Amino acid sequence: MKLKFLLTTILVSVILTGCGQSEEASSGDVDIKELVNDYSTDEITEGSASITSEKLIIQDQDGQEKIYDLPEDEFFVSIAPFVNQTHPCTNHSLTGCQGEMVEETFDVYIENQDGEVIVDKEMKTFKNGFFDLWLPREQTYNVTVKHDGKIAEQKISTYEPDGTCITTMRLS
Repeated sequence: MKLKFLLTTILVSVILTGCGQSEEASSGDVDIKELVNDYSTDEITEGSASITSEKLIIQDQDGQEKIYDLPEDEFFVSIAPFVNQTHPCTNHSLTGCQGEMVEETFDVYIENQDGEVIVDKEMKTFKNGFFDLWLPREQTYNVTVKHDGKIAEQKISTYEPDGTCITTMRLS
């Protein structure tokens, strides 16, 4: 009887330990940028995904998490320019954040603190109202976004404590 109780206790412990547990996944097995893009563009619609300055966190429908390290030399940032509506955000939810300006085209210009141009191109927001960028880490940037005669300018940085979700660029 004691043996049966002991085995049942161990089995229940193993099952409970497995529920909702995070798993550190090997980034070498996965193209992180492609995976992030697939969530941003709704190529993957099951589960949820969010991204910090260091990690991509994916949670499947059963609550299991996989955590991937981001590239050491690149920083992910997602920008949602707006005119009327925005939301506070620090770390971007690839599957939950919603920006105002869906599938709109913007002129995006970014230069680093030394005046070197990093981005100078048209970018279109996804269905979530954001466009994504991978920028060199540990730098400060001047970002200019233009749309229909309106402009937004903001300084952002890509250091470890910085957020990945920029929802403060109001076009005026």
